[in-house]
Amino acid sequence: MDYGHELQFGVFASPEVSRVHETLELAQLADVVGLDLFTVQDHPYNAKHLDTSTLLTAVAARTSAIRVAANVANLPLRPPAGLAKQVATLDVISGGRAELGLGTGAFWDAIVAAGGERRTPREAVDALVEAIRVIRGAWGQDPDHPGARSVTVQGEHYSVAGMHAGPFPVHPVGIWLGAYRPRMLRVTGRLADGWLPSMGYADPEALAGMNAVIDEAAEHAGRGPQAIRRMYNVFGSFGTGSGFLRGTADAWAEQLAELTLTEGMSTYVLGTDDPDVLRRYAVEVASAVRDLVDAERARRARGSEPAVASRPQRDSVSVVQQATPVHAEGSPLAVVATPDDGVRLSPTLPWREDDRPVTARPGDTAYTPAQQAVPQHLVDVHDHLRGELAQLRDIVGQVRRGAMSTGAARSVINTMAMRQNNWTLGAYCETYCRLVTGHHTLEDRSIFVHLRGAQPDLGPVIDRLEEEHHVIADVLEQVDDALVGLVGTDAYGRSGGEALDEIQRALDLLTDTLLSHLAYEERELLHPLAQHGFG
Repeated sequence: MDYGHELQFGVFASPEVSRVHETLELAQLADVVGLDLFTVQDHPYNAKHLDTSTLLTAVAARTSAIRVAANVANLPLRPPAGLAKQVATLDVISGGRAELGLGTGAFWDAIVAAGGERRTPREAVDALVEAIRVIRGAWGQDPDHPGARSVTVQGEHYSVAGMHAGPFPVHPVGIWLGAYRPRMLRVTGRLADGWLPSMGYADPEALAGMNAVIDEAAEHAGRGPQAIRRMYNVFGSFGTGSGFLRGTADAWAEQLAELTLTEGMSTYVLGTDDPDVLRRYAVEVASAVRDLVDAERARRARGSEPAVASRPQRDSVSVVQQATPVHAEGSPLAVVATPDDGVRLSPTLPWREDDRPVTARPGDTAYTPAQQAVPQHLVDVHDHLRGELAQLRDIVGQVRRGAMSTGAARSVINTMAMRQNNWTLGAYCETYCRLVTGHHTLEDRSIFVHLRGAQPDLGPVIDRLEEEHHVIADVLEQVDDALVGLVGTDAYGRSGGEALDEIQRALDLLTDTLLSHLAYEERELLHPLAQHGFG
């Protein structure tokens, strides 16, 4: 059964202490290439793992759009009153990007060793039901007492008596349960916003039976099956093999689309720490799955299939918007393109700026809040790139200002201080270049293709934007080449000074081209994106 939910894609990354910098970079990449969700597991007793809540806070601080969640929070070591406050705080800080994956607990010997309570399977489920009541009450979302300012729950495992509610999340935080056994599946149908199983514990062929248990419980609770988003932690490898998620990107897309259309799974969270795999997943697989599912849903709708025709609205707005906005429900576009101040650091640019194509801007067109959110997302991603560029310039400036202090630089050779360490400077620059390239690749292969079809008169603008993407890619190569020039040189002697000058020249050119390009793209695409979505 297809529940009609909007497709979402995310990543399930490692919280290992030894990978902290790679994990944070992976989160930034996931944000830039347009994934919806960044998650990590939560095993507080594991000495090799970072604290999940702190790591997610750091991820939220470094990103602008992607949502963050534990996958799933270990309830026996996360008392619900404190967990509710932690998630609500993260939601406030991140501007509404926190969610809550929640589990009953496992590995009981380790939980007990860390001070938790050993529970039988029945006790663990009972405790989770009580915890959900406490958490929703703390958020002011108790369905029996909506907006109540105090919370009272008298439970066998968790009790609060007149606890003050708050802080309140800034958006309706979803509670997603990792559930496999019948009783937990019934609890999911009654109380949860999402079901979050994993391959290996629930393989594709088992999903239909588990979904049926959830559906029956949801119907009995008066909610309906569509109230529960069906999520799936998946694992795979790209190649030429056979089997589920063991082949090409096209094969992945076909398999995931089939799961959506037959089993209703709509959020796919890929377990990987590999940035290249993540990029392929976001750019090649996710867009293809959306295309396949949208096409089949449209075909079914034309055939007036009752199950689809009567389905409720999606739980969040489709990124494919109507071409003609409804004026009665909207307002003029409030998203503002970032102005180009005209300051240039390089003597010449690799393109002329006075011959860029432009399109006519609509006058009094009104857009709904959901439509306005689409161009705002583009500006948010661009702001992230601008912020990273400013940080990169600051790092290069600090290296140059310390260039005459060879001893000082060598004294920190084994540290991660990027301002004084050529190796870490190079690693940081390379990471930034990957982020920019990933963003432009996403636009070229997905968004631009959609906009061409939705608004043909945008063709010249999109042609120019794609040309500029190629130019910026060349400039990024120049930054890389300049970094390579530092290898094997004395960075504080003549040859090293020349290498630093070349890095500065390339970085100035990157600054000029990237900021000019981003401003032009926003000027031309904000209205089309509000009208037609990302596709």
